[in-house]
Amino acid sequence: MELPDFMSYAGKFSQTDFVEKVSRIAKRAGAKMVYAALILYYTLQSDKISAANKAMIIGALGYMISPLDVVPDAIPIVGLGDDLAVLLFVLKKVWTDIDPDIQGKARERLNKWFDDDEIEEIQDLFKEG
Repeated sequence: MELPDFMSYAGKFSQTDFVEKVSRIAKRAGAKMVYAALILYYTLQSDKISAANKAMIIGALGYMISPLDVVPDAIPIVGLGDDLAVLLFVLKKVWTDIDPDIQGKARERLNKWFDDDEIEEIQDLFKEG
């Protein structure tokens, strides 16, 4: 799968829109996508991440919350697949900059939306699908 030009969506990102979108689509998107998004969201707030990586994260999160992307989110099953691919791509790029505390914070938030059996899918975070 070729990634879309997600950096052009950087202007679409806002904290309010991110929280609203994730809250609205959490169950439909699945624990893996929400966990990836939360890790990036919390990493964005860190002062330990470079400006270049922050820009990439903002582009990815802007792409995720934009209703107008390559595959519209309203399309069942595949609608969020491109969003997940972009989030995982960026997550892999910045993974070495991610503090374990951020992962814990994201998992704590995930526990509020998902059951333990649903959360199991985050164990294979970098396996798409």
